[in-house]
Amino acid sequence: MAESEILLAVGNVTGQNPGCSGFWPWLEGLKEVTPTRPKMLVMGRTGAAVPRMKELTGEQLDVVSANDVRMPNALVDFVVVDDSEPQLMYDLQVCAMGLFGALPDGVLLLDDTLSILWHNETFRKLIKADGIIVGMQLQDVIRPADGTELRRITVPANPLEAASLTVKREDRTSLGLRLARTTIVLGGDRRQAMILTVRDVTRHMLEKQKQDAIYRAGLEMGNLTPEEVTAMTHEERVLLLKEQILQLTQEVLGFDTFEIRTLDTETQELLPLLEDGMDSAAATRRLFSAESGNGVTGFVAFSKKNYLCEDTKSDPLYICGATDARSSLTVPLMVRDTVLGTFNVESPGALAFDQKDLDFLTLFGRVVASSLNQLQLLAAEKVTVVTENCDRLRSEVAEPTDEILNACTWILERYIGHEPDVCERLHLIADRVRRISCAVGSVSTPNQPAAGLAAPVPVRPPRKALKGKRVLVVDQDATAREDAHNLLGQMGCEVEAANTATEGYAMLRNYPYDVVLIDIRLSDANGYECFRKIREINGHVPIIMMTVFGYDASHSIVKARQEGLKAVLYKPFRRAQLLDEVEKAVTTPPAA
Repeated sequence: MAESEILLAVGNVTGQNPGCSGFWPWLEGLKEVTPTRPKMLVMGRTGAAVPRMKELTGEQLDVVSANDVRMPNALVDFVVVDDSEPQLMYDLQVCAMGLFGALPDGVLLLDDTLSILWHNETFRKLIKADGIIVGMQLQDVIRPADGTELRRITVPANPLEAASLTVKREDRTSLGLRLARTTIVLGGDRRQAMILTVRDVTRHMLEKQKQDAIYRAGLEMGNLTPEEVTAMTHEERVLLLKEQILQLTQEVLGFDTFEIRTLDTETQELLPLLEDGMDSAAATRRLFSAESGNGVTGFVAFSKKNYLCEDTKSDPLYICGATDARSSLTVPLMVRDTVLGTFNVESPGALAFDQKDLDFLTLFGRVVASSLNQLQLLAAEKVTVVTENCDRLRSEVAEPTDEILNACTWILERYIGHEPDVCERLHLIADRVRRISCAVGSVSTPNQPAAGLAAPVPVRPPRKALKGKRVLVVDQDATAREDAHNLLGQMGCEVEAANTATEGYAMLRNYPYDVVLIDIRLSDANGYECFRKIREINGHVPIIMMTVFGYDASHSIVKARQEGLKAVLYKPFRRAQLLDEVEKAVTTPPAA
């Protein structure tokens, strides 16, 4: 009945004056515009209404009772409702207003064989159907191109639950399906049926694919073995990084005209590193980090903020980059709160970019910034020179690495759909980030310092029990996290950190650890609350609490000790105390 014209007859059609006063003029006018005899569906008390309507209309209409109609052959031209059924009248008014057709999602009613009984107009538009699809199998209408067999979907028996899946079609669109059971009454018989909602998730899937590609790009740009790091010169690393950025910017983001500059922290000059498609004069133009006078690039480096230029001809900050540019995106390349450079993309079309493009460039910029950070650190000193230099490198890489791991975990915990390939790749990203961190921490110390560098500090005695142990530090104090990274990393521990309890829980749910260090003052939980939650997630992992000496306003330590807490560390850390307590925690067998 989706294509029917709806006539709502107000009144009792079993009486002498069926319908409203305009019914009979309408019936007379129908003769002039309808060459064939139309079909009228009567709803309500049809047992009395249908004979009366047949008597009144004669041969002008084919009058059918709603009780005699069997879906999917319910197509009629007009509907009359006996208003003695007030709820039925209300429901039909909702349909007559076109609300089902106006829904942004496709809605279908299916029988238990997944044959279509009814659908709204939105569904027809989603699948671009021309003919009648009522009565067809859902599989034949949607025609998945990814091998999905819709007839094999397992639908929960509980009507409040739904089966969800995503299918790709031959036209490269993706549809999100949610299918639930329901019961319908046809001709007095109760039958099992299915309610299906359908929405176009093509853009969502493309965004997920692009996001996944960006993280894979991070793998490719940061995946250097220790041998490659030590064997390559600084110039070779720069060349390799340029090649990777150029390829990934074009293939992953689809940007053909862009420029990357690095910031000289002493002079505040933004030095050209890589460009493609820019005007030659613009590519060599001297720019500085400044609020004005240095284009969008200088402003972004100065303000540390993203910038979307929708029209270069009217933007007061814009200075010509590409000859035909009409819009641009610019993001700062940052590690923590430090600007390393800028990433600028331009397009010949006005309004060519939107917020999504800016978000993806920002995410990709984090990958580039992390690689630049490692490159700059490696350029300052060979990681095989001295233990002191290794410590500094570990300190600089630690927080960006933690941020990437936390970001991967955040996506894993909130990702809708849970496609195995996406989850596998996110785990792969986390694994590769850890490899980079381990490579930095395992650099050996030579006997002689490199020219121009300070003499190495004495080699520290190793603690074999700590080598390779996984440590999670949950502390909102950046200094405490850095100290834990340095002191434990020097002993070969694999240290990862989170600055909130929520981030710590997520990390613990997704990755194994040998010991957890938690501060008693976190922004979203006190130490005892965090202690209890960690115990719920993992009842065996050793927990060490940390506090500024003498401070425990929430009595977290006292409460936790009553429930088995064995160790407390006081900040600022004393090297020996930290190493002793962690070593004790990872070597003491768990209580029976």
